[in-house]
Amino acid sequence: MNLTKRWKNKDAGMSTAEYAVGTIAAAAFAGLLFKIVTSSEVQEMLLQIINRALQLAD
Repeated sequence: MNLTKRWKNKDAGMSTAEYAVGTIAAAAFAGLLFKIVTSSEVQEMLLQIINRALQLAD
């Protein structure tokens, strides 16, 4: 097989192992984000932001 045929047949997407690593990384990031957002400090800050926004709407 010459170089031109090899280049044309090259896979352009992710392989199964890359999908697995990407999925694990995405799940880990989602878990970290969930942990941060559900912490009491962040919930209090979000409530303050929402309350300020609602007060400005009056």
